[in-house]
Amino acid sequence: MEISSRDFRVMIFYDFRYGLTPKQCVEKLISVFGDAAPSKTMVYKWFAEFKRERPTFDDDVREGRPCTSVVAEKIDGVREMITADRHVTYQEIKSSLGIAAKQIHAILHDHLNVRKICSRWIPHNLNAAQKQARVNWCKEMLKKFDQGRSNSVYYIVTGDETWVYSYEPETKQQSCVWVFQSELKPTKVVRSRSVSKKMIACFFGKTGHVASVALEDRRTVNSDWYTSICLPEVIAKIRRNNVKRRIIVHHDNASAHTAQRTIDFLSSENIEIMTHCPYSPDLSPNDFFLFPNIKNKLRGKRFASPEEAVEAFNLCVSEVPRSEWRRCFEDWFHRMKKCIDLKGEYFEKQ
Repeated sequence: MEISSRDFRVMIFYDFRYGLTPKQCVEKLISVFGDAAPSKTMVYKWFAEFKRERPTFDDDVREGRPCTSVVAEKIDGVREMITADRHVTYQEIKSSLGIAAKQIHAILHDHLNVRKICSRWIPHNLNAAQKQARVNWCKEMLKKFDQGRSNSVYYIVTGDETWVYSYEPETKQQSCVWVFQSELKPTKVVRSRSVSKKMIACFFGKTGHVASVALEDRRTVNSDWYTSICLPEVIAKIRRNNVKRRIIVHHDNASAHTAQRTIDFLSSENIEIMTHCPYSPDLSPNDFFLFPNIKNKLRGKRFASPEEAVEAFNLCVSEVPRSEWRRCFEDWFHRMKKCIDLKGEYFEKQ
């Protein structure tokens, strides 16, 4: 069933009268109709019209010569061009069909109800078996830890490694500044990420940060370093007051983590292993919570050496409030439920 622009205006009017904000209305329409939903600009426009007590949902009557470019033949032509090439531009449509930009805009937004959005990047192109494996793992963990309510969650220590750079440029959004009308538009020289870097392993639990261990004089994590330097330091900090304290280690499926030497070492220390589903950074607390947040704080800052960058990294980690660590673990189990609901598909940030 095809929903017309007028039908959408009725829905927008309902949300307006119900007391929703334009932003809430946009989110609601997108959640139901996806790409077919009206644009944000259109929703805000009609909210403004309804505030002025507009008496009708119909378009205003326009005087003058009717536009002959917006006809069924042209609409079908634009639809065919979009179907053939989702990257097609206004200029290409104009050259091919001889339509002015104003009419192209009307066809795209008023008649075809399409909008141009960026593709969502995903870590891996999952096949059916991999999606099912993600679902099965989530169900297993939710059952094992009682939806995240079990006291055993407090024994989980999750860890992973990441590169810390001496300089990592800001994102374009982070570079935004306010500019007065009389001022020149600011410019910024493009800088590449520094090649000076150091790898660091970071471990934390529901109650907070446990340990960060930097690789010294090496650039590759292997089971030898992991079991002789990294894990012993982590375990020592956890058990400094109780040598028999229960520990459940969670890490991803990197070769150093799944090597037989690592498994044997953890077994000798009476440490349990919480498995991790392959191709699932969205289900790894370091990947969806810690590393992105800390690295965003370090972007645009220049350090004299990798060691100085690591010190800054550790300082930022130490400043994470206890409530955020707890919220991360709550979000972790919420993500497991979300993964099950979506039948193993990746999902946007929550």
